Amino acid sequence: MLTVFAEETGAATGTAPTSFLASPWVTIIMLVAMVAIFYFLIIRPQKKQEKKTAEMRSSIKAGDEIVTIGGIIGTVVIVRDDKIMIETGNDKTKLTIMKSSVREVLSAEPEEK
Repeated sequence: MLTVFAEETGAATGTAPTSFLASPWVTIIMLVAMVAIFYFLIIRPQKKQEKKTAEMRSSIKAGDEIVTIGGIIGTVVIVRDDKIMIETGNDKTKLTIMKSSVREVLSAEPEEK
Protein backbone atom coordinates (compact mmCIF):
# COMPACT_ATOMS: atom_id res chain seq x y z
CA MET A 1 0.00 0.00 0.00
CA LEU A 2 2.84 2.36 0.75
CA THR A 3 4.43 1.66 -2.64
CA VAL A 4 1.15 2.51 -4.42
CA PHE A 5 1.06 5.86 -2.64
CA ALA A 6 4.73 6.47 -3.45
CA GLU A 7 4.16 5.71 -7.14
CA GLU A 8 1.16 8.06 -7.32
CA THR A 9 3.08 10.95 -5.80
CA GLY A 10 6.19 10.29 -7.86
CA ALA A 11 8.37 9.56 -4.85
CA ALA A 12 9.32 6.14 -6.17
CA THR A 13 10.72 7.46 -9.46
CA GLY A 14 12.04 10.76 -8.11
CA THR A 15 9.87 12.86 -10.46
CA ALA A 16 7.39 15.47 -9.42
CA PRO A 17 3.73 14.63 -9.94
CA THR A 18 2.00 16.35 -12.83
CA SER A 19 -0.89 18.25 -11.42
CA PHE A 20 -3.56 20.25 -13.15
CA LEU A 21 -2.10 23.56 -12.00
CA ALA A 22 1.41 22.75 -13.25
CA SER A 23 0.24 22.42 -16.85
CA PRO A 24 1.50 25.16 -19.22
CA TRP A 25 -1.94 25.28 -20.86
CA VAL A 26 -3.54 26.39 -17.62
CA THR A 27 -1.06 29.24 -17.37
CA ILE A 28 -1.83 30.38 -20.90
CA ILE A 29 -5.58 30.15 -20.33
CA MET A 30 -5.32 32.14 -17.09
CA LEU A 31 -3.24 34.82 -18.83
CA VAL A 32 -5.77 35.12 -21.67
CA ALA A 33 -8.61 35.30 -19.13
CA MET A 34 -6.88 38.10 -17.23
CA VAL A 35 -6.31 40.08 -20.45
CA ALA A 36 -9.97 39.63 -21.41
CA ILE A 37 -11.15 40.78 -17.98
CA PHE A 38 -8.81 43.78 -18.14
CA TYR A 39 -10.17 44.68 -21.59
CA PHE A 40 -13.85 44.45 -20.66
CA LEU A 41 -13.53 46.20 -17.29
CA ILE A 42 -11.09 49.00 -18.14
CA ILE A 43 -10.27 49.56 -21.80
CA ARG A 44 -13.70 49.13 -23.41
CA PRO A 45 -15.59 51.51 -21.06
CA GLN A 46 -12.85 54.10 -21.49
CA LYS A 47 -13.12 53.90 -25.29
CA LYS A 48 -16.90 54.31 -25.05
CA GLN A 49 -16.48 57.40 -22.86
CA GLU A 50 -13.91 58.91 -25.24
CA LYS A 51 -16.24 58.33 -28.20
CA LYS A 52 -19.16 59.93 -26.33
CA THR A 53 -17.03 62.97 -25.39
CA ALA A 54 -15.74 63.41 -28.96
CA GLU A 55 -19.31 63.22 -30.29
CA MET A 56 -20.46 65.82 -27.73
CA ARG A 57 -17.64 68.21 -28.66
CA SER A 58 -18.25 67.84 -32.40
CA SER A 59 -21.96 68.62 -31.99
CA ILE A 60 -21.42 71.99 -30.26
CA LYS A 61 -23.19 74.80 -32.07
CA ALA A 62 -23.85 78.49 -31.50
CA GLY A 63 -26.34 79.05 -28.68
CA ASP A 64 -25.29 76.04 -26.60
CA GLU A 65 -24.50 76.63 -22.94
CA ILE A 66 -21.27 74.86 -21.97
CA VAL A 67 -18.98 74.25 -19.01
CA THR A 68 -15.21 74.24 -19.57
CA ILE A 69 -12.73 72.01 -17.75
CA GLY A 70 -11.80 75.08 -15.71
CA GLY A 71 -15.41 75.54 -14.55
CA ILE A 72 -16.28 78.54 -16.72
CA ILE A 73 -19.92 78.55 -17.81
CA GLY A 74 -20.74 80.36 -21.02
CA THR A 75 -22.87 80.50 -24.14
CA VAL A 76 -21.30 79.58 -27.47
CA VAL A 77 -21.18 82.47 -29.94
CA ILE A 78 -18.90 81.22 -32.76
CA VAL A 79 -17.78 77.69 -33.62
CA ARG A 80 -14.66 77.10 -35.70
CA ASP A 81 -12.62 73.97 -36.50
CA ASP A 82 -10.94 73.44 -33.14
CA LYS A 83 -11.85 76.68 -31.33
CA ILE A 84 -15.04 78.22 -30.03
CA MET A 85 -15.88 81.68 -28.71
CA ILE A 86 -18.13 81.90 -25.67
CA GLU A 87 -19.85 84.75 -23.84
CA THR A 88 -19.76 84.59 -20.08
CA GLY A 89 -20.85 86.77 -17.18
CA ASN A 90 -23.15 89.75 -16.94
CA ASP A 91 -20.84 91.98 -18.98
CA LYS A 92 -20.85 89.44 -21.86
CA THR A 93 -17.10 88.87 -21.80
CA LYS A 94 -16.00 86.92 -24.85
CA LEU A 95 -13.44 84.11 -24.49
CA THR A 96 -11.89 81.98 -27.22
CA ILE A 97 -11.25 78.43 -26.04
CA MET A 98 -10.26 75.11 -27.58
CA LYS A 99 -13.02 72.57 -28.19
CA SER A 100 -10.99 70.06 -26.20
CA SER A 101 -11.45 72.19 -23.07
CA VAL A 102 -15.25 71.73 -23.06
CA ARG A 103 -16.33 69.40 -20.28
CA GLU A 104 -20.07 69.27 -20.99
CA VAL A 105 -22.93 70.93 -22.81
CA LEU A 106 -25.53 72.07 -20.29
CA SER A 107 -28.32 72.97 -22.65
CA ALA A 108 -29.06 74.38 -26.03
CA GLU A 109 -31.17 77.48 -26.49
CA PRO A 110 -34.48 76.70 -28.18
CA GLU A 111 -34.33 77.43 -31.88
CA GLU A 112 -36.45 80.38 -33.00
CA LYS A 113 -38.93 79.75 -35.79
